[in-house]
Amino acid sequence: MPQPPRLTGHALIADYVSRLDSSPGVYRMLNERQEVLYVGKARNLKARVSNYARPSGHSARIARMISETRYMMFLTTRTETEALLLEQNLIKQLKPRYNVLLRDDKSFPYILLDKSHPFPEIRKHRGARTVKGAYFGPFASAAAVNRTLNHLERVFQLRNCSDAMFAARTRPCLQFQIKRCSAPCVGKISEAEYGRTVADAERFLEGKSTAIQQELAEEMQAASEALEFERAAALRDRIAALTTVQQSQGINPRGVAEADVVALHMDGGQACVQVFFIRAHQSWGNHDFYPKTGSGAEEAEVLEAFLGQFYDTKEAPRLILLSHPIEDLDLMQEALAGKAGHRVEIAVPKRGEKAELVENALRNARESLGRKMSESAAQARLLRGLAEAFGLPKPPERIEVYDNSHIQGTNAVGGMICAGPDGFLKSQYRKWNIKGDELTPGDDFGMMKEVMTRRFARLLKEDPERKTDAWPDLLLIDGGAGQVSAVHEIMAAMGVTDIPMIGVAKGIDRDLGKEEFHRIGARPMALPRQDPVLYYIQRLRDEAHRWAIGAHRAKRAKAAMANPLDEIPGIGATRKRALLQHFGSAKAVSRAGVTDLLEVPGISQATAETIWNFFNDKM
Repeated sequence: MPQPPRLTGHALIADYVSRLDSSPGVYRMLNERQEVLYVGKARNLKARVSNYARPSGHSARIARMISETRYMMFLTTRTETEALLLEQNLIKQLKPRYNVLLRDDKSFPYILLDKSHPFPEIRKHRGARTVKGAYFGPFASAAAVNRTLNHLERVFQLRNCSDAMFAARTRPCLQFQIKRCSAPCVGKISEAEYGRTVADAERFLEGKSTAIQQELAEEMQAASEALEFERAAALRDRIAALTTVQQSQGINPRGVAEADVVALHMDGGQACVQVFFIRAHQSWGNHDFYPKTGSGAEEAEVLEAFLGQFYDTKEAPRLILLSHPIEDLDLMQEALAGKAGHRVEIAVPKRGEKAELVENALRNARESLGRKMSESAAQARLLRGLAEAFGLPKPPERIEVYDNSHIQGTNAVGGMICAGPDGFLKSQYRKWNIKGDELTPGDDFGMMKEVMTRRFARLLKEDPERKTDAWPDLLLIDGGAGQVSAVHEIMAAMGVTDIPMIGVAKGIDRDLGKEEFHRIGARPMALPRQDPVLYYIQRLRDEAHRWAIGAHRAKRAKAAMANPLDEIPGIGATRKRALLQHFGSAKAVSRAGVTDLLEVPGISQATAETIWNFFNDKM
């Protein structure tokens, strides 16, 4: 980087402006420590940046930002749309203090009809769309997906089992007995009839439930006239289930087939954005977000920044309904359409059904922000009480809580949860597979040493000067004086001695409420049973315990379900599926001879010998 210039603030920016041209692009403002303060885009860099060179007429937020600016960086682009996309990428990557930041961005689940099998499976899906099939979504939450899947199973009786389980079945499972599956695995339904049911399920997810209901009624009447009373009864049950689904759904706008409804409410410098997902004339749930407002941004800036960051990793629908107008509406439409591959319209409705949808989302945003602010005030009181109870210099901004989980040393994992003024910071949770080969099974001290070493060695490497908020203000350790002493020694060996740590021991009779707290150089202490700080620490410890146990159970389940076919060189997903479909189980594959293996499609002589050698060399 260049040597620090003599100029600062407005004079510095004016000096940069004198060397800029009128190209579109992105600019960055940096402070004395060369940290990025702000990232912005411009149709005309010279004209946009010159606004900051004016000595007056700025909001308090912009004035502070200008006064802290010591450097600027510029990237030119071919178009303003490219500048917008680059701006949002840089904001998500650099997280500048004065930009609006979407802190709790997440992926949303979809429903997948997996068509890689003759009898398609229906299931929940997240992530990249690598599987051949039809995707429907997004849904606001896993719960919304599960409700819809539950309806689909009742109405269309599609399978939800894996291909391996499907191939291994010799008789119908419980899903068939409770009329949630048509049992294609054992031939209870033909491939053609199952395919028609899959097509009906697709039409339902596309919002064509009324047409399906009419067709089912006609089929029921025909079956009844043909004296096929059992089939007629089954169709009657499907119609009844479909009617129940239609009655149980919430907001079902008839004039809006596909849209995201995005409403913003701001109060006291905080913001809540509520997003409702409408697909196929049905509401597929809603989700609230609490973006960081960049020390006081206006509504239009907050909403525009939210749209750019929210749809950075998601496909925009054909219609986005907003509660407030944004400045660069045409530009945002063009950028989102380019990424989605179809036309995207952004509108701020004033009347009619669309305006009612926005008003409903706005009401939810207002209520959600009210609850959030109330919770934040209570959280701030707890953190102040925690600081007073343990003599901390200030209320902690980041608390890290550590715990280990194992069964007699097997499948050992270490877990860390994080909490702060906004409550649990779940995006910051971490887990570690304990790798120490020399550890004695069940050695909690050794496990904790490995976890703390790996955690803080990485922190020291990535942020030795503690410029980011990744460093904790307080460590809570599940354990007594021994664990605290061990952690202190580990931290001291790495040169980290200024982070307070507290051990939480079960206390007398391991009774809830009698916890003892251990600190370096201090006598054990306890808190009154009714103290809110005690309840808060119990919640933190229990959350760490839940997180560590969940990680351990997942690791144990994965080990229990490990398929030996995964370890054979040259056996990928396709060949593994073919082997399981042919033999029914990995155990049957292990007993097969080379001649039997050659009967499986896709298994050559060399591959058959490799499989046979893999199992027989172990015997």
